[in-house]
Amino acid sequence: MSPLRNAIVQNDIDRVKEILAASPSSIREASAGQPPVSLFAAEHGSFEILKYIVEYSFASLDEYDSLHRNILYYATLSGDIQKCRYLTERCGMSPLEADQHLITPYEISYQQFPDTLYPCFLSLVGTPYPDMYHNPIRRGFFPDPSIVRVGEDYYMVNSSFTYFPCIPISHSRDLVHWRIIGHAITDPAWSDLGTLESGRGYWAPDISYDNGRFYITATYRHNDTDTVYRRQMVVSSEHPEGPYSKPVFIDEDGIDPSIFHENGRHYMLLNRGARIFELNEDCTRKISDASLLYYGSDRHAPEGPHLLKKDGYYYLFQAEGGTGPGHMVTVSRSRTLMGIYEPCPYNPILRQSDPQAGLQRCGHGKPVETQDGRWYMVYLCGRYLCGRYTVLGRETALDQITWTADGWPIVNSLQGPSVIAPNPFPIFREEKTEETPFRMIEWMTPREPQEGAVSVTENGIRLLSSPSPLSTVSSRNLFLHRQESFRFSAVIRLMFPALEPGDQAGLICYYDENTYVFFAVSCKGTQYACSLCEHIGDETITHPEHRLDHPLTTYVFQMETDGLKRSFSLLTDTGDILCSTTLENVYYLSDEGIEKGKRFTGATFGTAAYGKKQFTYYLQSASIHNQD
Repeated sequence: MSPLRNAIVQNDIDRVKEILAASPSSIREASAGQPPVSLFAAEHGSFEILKYIVEYSFASLDEYDSLHRNILYYATLSGDIQKCRYLTERCGMSPLEADQHLITPYEISYQQFPDTLYPCFLSLVGTPYPDMYHNPIRRGFFPDPSIVRVGEDYYMVNSSFTYFPCIPISHSRDLVHWRIIGHAITDPAWSDLGTLESGRGYWAPDISYDNGRFYITATYRHNDTDTVYRRQMVVSSEHPEGPYSKPVFIDEDGIDPSIFHENGRHYMLLNRGARIFELNEDCTRKISDASLLYYGSDRHAPEGPHLLKKDGYYYLFQAEGGTGPGHMVTVSRSRTLMGIYEPCPYNPILRQSDPQAGLQRCGHGKPVETQDGRWYMVYLCGRYLCGRYTVLGRETALDQITWTADGWPIVNSLQGPSVIAPNPFPIFREEKTEETPFRMIEWMTPREPQEGAVSVTENGIRLLSSPSPLSTVSSRNLFLHRQESFRFSAVIRLMFPALEPGDQAGLICYYDENTYVFFAVSCKGTQYACSLCEHIGDETITHPEHRLDHPLTTYVFQMETDGLKRSFSLLTDTGDILCSTTLENVYYLSDEGIEKGKRFTGATFGTAAYGKKQFTYYLQSASIHNQD
């Protein structure tokens, strides 16, 4: 430990002053495995030492450690109320600022110092910690959110790309707790996904409501080899969960459509910029040419347009800056629908400006008004592992909108995305449970499955093996669930008949046909083996097999996930371990993992099987324990 740090630990303020007077730059010394000196002092030094360092040294209050923890975070770890009051009241620091794991000083105070420090922070925050929600509100592969309220019920849709059923529809009563209740396309004959590469399919859907009917529109993205790249799909239903009408397609190029209803007339907006054209009475056909309303305030990758009419203005919300770190939400307005739109002087009204913060890629938002007149925005975001890998894909976050005196909407007081905020309706508070119950509606397949390939029987979920290798576009029948946490465990119990040579069945960690991990029981000649392979782009890495003594009817596949590390175990039905193995770095199960195709989705896991001849097997049970 350096002399300065040693003096801090010994609470020798005279020595601290002496060292800093002789060497002012020593406050910035780096030490392996230790935070910056000012942060170290906040946890281990006295209040007098902390106060001196803040007011008289070269220390800066915008210093962070490698996990994006600041000086208030470390003062909170000490449990010292005097330090924390000083940093919040005199230095303007917020107990709601999070580290890269989205842990805030407020949470630490509630969990570790409930009788001392927590009341201090509560008086500052104003909302009890149990009445706060955490972003993202929709975790895992739930990108491009669109929302609508009907009465006291909220409905949201998200992109599904080439996954089936297409376009999940979720329901909530409090804007925070959501459950899938249906899908926009549930008939395999209507989905038209079979030849599409992953990352294509149904993009950026929008849900709206008018005159007793729900409308969902989305871009249908073809492969790049097709003559038409993009068309706009529309379905409708009297019921939010469906069933929805057969999809109709509007041949207007662009992405991210939304539908705006006004006085019995209907308009579709889409990029580039925000173009608009009128639809017929049932929104199945365009009846005017598209024209540009407004290109965008940032003028880089303008997309995701949504219109809102309020207090005599038409407000145009747009996503700009691309879907990476520069993503943002901007707004403009006009007194007339087709008039000249002026940009908001506070643009962007939502953007993550801190490149090290836990929530990144924030944009593509849509506003909604609550039944009591408040306003909120759902928007997409992404969380990085190791500062670069979006394993969970783009997720859905929520923040409050307030309106300025001059009539402009701003999100979270222009402070960027919040990590923790007051629940809009705390009466609906739910106790968090680690285990995710099995709900058939939350599972999906890459592209539509074969007829009869997924069905419910008394033996469990009856599945048909994939007709093609898992590394091909024609692979299907994989039964998958979105990965929702960086740390989780999953256990699936499979029953299958005697395998033939070349057959495989087991647990799969799947991003797309270009990147996956397959942990399976395979048949080699007359003997069974436990096998593991990683498929990364054009390379397949086959790990040493573990021969099994004799075949079983039922196998239990277990996976433990901690960030990029995955540990796999194969067990008997009675819990005996047959084999186990670990992968230290599955970076490729992320948007940024490799450069091949369009990678806009997120990691999934579940079960898969493949053989030269198709065979039937059963998923008898599946359990998921999320730990973050």
